[in-house]
Amino acid sequence: KRALKHFASKAALDIDTLGEKNVEALVDAGLVNDLADIYTLTVADLLKLERFADISAKKLINAIAAKKTPPLERFVFGLGIRHVGVQTAIDLVKAFETTGALSAATIEQLREVDGIGEVVAESVVAWFADEDNQRLLAKFAELGVTPVYEKSSGQLEGVNFAITGTLKTMSRDEAAAKIRALGGAFQSSVGKDTTYLVAG
Repeated sequence: KRALKHFASKAALDIDTLGEKNVEALVDAGLVNDLADIYTLTVADLLKLERFADISAKKLINAIAAKKTPPLERFVFGLGIRHVGVQTAIDLVKAFETTGALSAATIEQLREVDGIGEVVAESVVAWFADEDNQRLLAKFAELGVTPVYEKSSGQLEGVNFAITGTLKTMSRDEAAAKIRALGGAFQSSVGKDTTYLVAG
């Protein structure tokens, strides 16, 4: 349940209406046993559950279908690989550009990526080496889930931002998304490589 909540969360695939209660209902009913199973659901499946009526069932099925070609960095983050947060997922995807290339990467290749240390590299290699995870990725592919990598416009490439305080016109998450969309990096705290500290 935790894995599916994470996969559907705003920072990952951002699947509308697949919140905590619906996740619990789907797993408890045995309709979803792994992350890929959500893509096998039908309106008829959902109507068997008490909490769904015709409109809410269609809404959820459409929301899931709309996320069949998610941004690759969100998909990688959504997989729930240990030690891989939002920014790390972005860094990995920038370096390897496909799930296949990332899954074949060695610890040495991963460590060459800026910001990736030994612990993260080992965690990524271990995740992709796990047979259950390999089956999960194959299942995603069979169900037509094809994450997409789009190179950023790069205006902020190599520029690192940290934010302190409250911003007037947007949330911290929105600001982080805008920075990343332009190729910049969002840092949760100030470091020696921080280019700008934005004070709200």
